[in-house]
Amino acid sequence: MSEHTSKLEGSSIDDTGHLHTAPEDSSTLSGSSSDPDEMLIDLEGMVDEGDTDRWLARLVLDHKLATRDEVKKAIKKARGGLLSSKRPLGELLVQLQAVTPNQLSRIMREIDDERAGRTIPGFRMLGELGKGTSATVYRARQLNLDRVVAIKVLPPKSLGSKRIVEAFYEEGRAAAQLNHPNMVQAYDVGSHGEFLYFVMEYVEGRNVHELLRDRGPFTEREGLEFVLGIAQALEHAHSKGLVHRDVKPKNIIIAGGDPGAGGSELAKLADLGLARFISDEAARKRDLGRTLGTPYYISPEQVRGDADVGAPSDIYSLGATWHHMVTGHPLFNGTSAQEVMDQHLQAEPPRADSIDPSLDPGICDVLMKMIAKQPEDRYADCATLLTDLRAWKSVLVLKAGEQERGPDGPRP
Repeated sequence: MSEHTSKLEGSSIDDTGHLHTAPEDSSTLSGSSSDPDEMLIDLEGMVDEGDTDRWLARLVLDHKLATRDEVKKAIKKARGGLLSSKRPLGELLVQLQAVTPNQLSRIMREIDDERAGRTIPGFRMLGELGKGTSATVYRARQLNLDRVVAIKVLPPKSLGSKRIVEAFYEEGRAAAQLNHPNMVQAYDVGSHGEFLYFVMEYVEGRNVHELLRDRGPFTEREGLEFVLGIAQALEHAHSKGLVHRDVKPKNIIIAGGDPGAGGSELAKLADLGLARFISDEAARKRDLGRTLGTPYYISPEQVRGDADVGAPSDIYSLGATWHHMVTGHPLFNGTSAQEVMDQHLQAEPPRADSIDPSLDPGICDVLMKMIAKQPEDRYADCATLLTDLRAWKSVLVLKAGEQERGPDGPRP
């Protein structure tokens, strides 16, 4: 059995490989009653943004150590009205038996870690962009160049994992090899105290996952345009000997505004956390038999943990992403990560035009070739794929021109 990286937390799968107790189109449950920041906002400013108690309340809820009502009760007792105890929130949470003294101690150490991670020399932190299991990404201003950047920070608690540290440096080395307008640019990798950090381009925009969730499928022309841009980024990466291994909607940022809003949109490929140099024999042996990727978009050879994972694997994941973009549905669905991945191995993929008959059958033929089960049946490389994508872009431009002119000549 292969080693899997996906985490199973419930009974329905989202596109990060995490499972929920009920089906979700998005793994981000923003605005829900369980959102710690939403809860703190509800308390009408009783807990200040920079206050230790705010950090403590957020982390206690993040780790599900106490309920929303328990935290709210403790905050009110610490801060509110004539019965205010003026005692630290942590002490009150222990007194109310919402957390144990050991749990509080661990949380306070985590707060110290987060605060230290927000202080990187030469940068002013502007806010948190996202948080994963092993690292936090911040929006920051690089002071000497007066530009906004994104900084991925690996805290001390992650340094105990050799695998996480190695992956962090591998991501930095991979990113340093790449310079392409359709890829998020890397600037620097460094360390400060016990922290490792990775500075990269900050892209103002939204990822494809968010756009699918909020506005539904992309138009045929939008989908083709953005897939063409990502295929160019992958061609560049492959020419440097790198395979991305995690092409998916969350890793494609549409910079410049929402599609269709009249702006100048550009698709950028992000996150080289799973990228690997094809010639790296040590990494090849290490990853043999391991299932690495995101279940909705993973290639069959990645599911199997094959040693030879190259350009056709990224092409498959891009095809699965394209299918989701234009149909509004993942290529395969299921109630568990394993069920979805089994379908990548065995099930016949649906044609996109069987879901949306308005899609051009010729474009869907290109898509079907990208998601063929066997790597040898797909496009051999992105250069070959790009030839077909550019040809179909020309066709769509001509079709749009004909529709604009109409049967009786140009429209007034």
